[in-house]
Amino acid sequence: MNVRATATRLRAAAVIATATAGAALLAGCGQTPATSGPPGRPEVVTTTDVYGSVAAAVAGDRATVHAIISDPADDPHEYEATASDALAVSKAAVLVANGAGYDDFAAKLMAAAGDRTALIDVAALSGLPGSSGAAPSSGAARPPSSPEFNEHVWYDLPTVARLADRIAAELGRVDPADSATFAANAARFKAGLDGLRSTVAAIATAHRGARVEVTEPVPGYLIAAAGLVDATPPALSHAVEEGSDPPAGVLDESLRLLRGPDRVRALLVNAQTGGPTTDQLTKAAEAAGVPVVAVTETFPAGTTDYVTWMGDEIGRLAAALDRP
Repeated sequence: MNVRATATRLRAAAVIATATAGAALLAGCGQTPATSGPPGRPEVVTTTDVYGSVAAAVAGDRATVHAIISDPADDPHEYEATASDALAVSKAAVLVANGAGYDDFAAKLMAAAGDRTALIDVAALSGLPGSSGAAPSSGAARPPSSPEFNEHVWYDLPTVARLADRIAAELGRVDPADSATFAANAARFKAGLDGLRSTVAAIATAHRGARVEVTEPVPGYLIAAAGLVDATPPALSHAVEEGSDPPAGVLDESLRLLRGPDRVRALLVNAQTGGPTTDQLTKAAEAAGVPVVAVTETFPAGTTDYVTWMGDEIGRLAAALDRP
């Protein structure tokens, strides 16, 4: 997701919050996934709650974790860092940022933090085709080096596993006495990811080559891992991602994918954004009997666990594809 009207995300977030109100009462709407360790423990700051959840799983009770963005209404592209964010990063041993232009505010925070804070640039860490390679020492976010690169790297499960190991290594460097604990926590977290990867592999076995359509390229790596074909005209997803209207011909082509005997098997919609194009595609899918699968970029209200969140999305995708 790139530049778009914040009001659109706020409206979409309100829908998500309403749908998960019961869970939010228990877990706390927009609550930061964090651990509270004793004073003197290493501190980790992450740009989003998604990465905060991964860090918290690795940290356990031996480090503290704070996610800067933990409200579904906040857009990482548009977020402006605050003085309290800068203070948190200045005290942190590690800052986890997506990179690739997704959360550029992190570069400003790193510039102010100095050498005390180590940066983990997840896009650079991913090693995915078109990724930018090693993160710069200045902390500045690197843009992707290939148009095929998808900045939403947390939808790539091997990258998330790599991130868990890197967080464990950085925390172990700061706190050698607890390094074995961090490594064990990372291994436990990755076992949960292995379960997700097995489910994705099962989707690929049952539905390899099935065509799907997306409103935005958010779940691109998940679609590829599941052996599915993203039939979306690139100009459509690019326009929606930028908050603009696609050309009429592109919209017509996208709508045709939802009709007829050769229609796509599912429409994946970013539930945290909306607009006329997304609404039109969603209504067309529902009218044609094409399952609509909601995905999000950050946690919906009431969600604080990466494996649970991603497992829910993968499960909904599998159920949609299994429909006759």
